[in-house]
Amino acid sequence: MAREVTHEERGPTILDDDDKGDDGLIYVCRCGLSDSQPLCDGSHRATADEEDGVVYKYEDDDADGERREVDGIAFEDA
Repeated sequence: MAREVTHEERGPTILDDDDKGDDGLIYVCRCGLSDSQPLCDGSHRATADEEDGVVYKYEDDDADGERREVDGIAFEDA
C-alpha cells in the first residue's frame, strides 16, 4: 500500500525531551496522516485495512477524511 500526502513544510523540526512519550521514547509518524507531525498521534490506525499495491489518498491528508484509491501519486513541478 502507498498513500499520497501533501507536505508544505520546508525545514526540519527539532525534537527534544518534551517530545518523549510516557515510556521515554519518541514516535515519528511514517504514515503521513498525523496532526502532530513529525510525531505519531495514532492516525496510522486508519490505514490498517489498506491493500498492498494500491495507492490511497485521504481527503485533506486527514485520517478521518474520506479515503479513495488513486491511479498513482501526482507530482508537481517546483
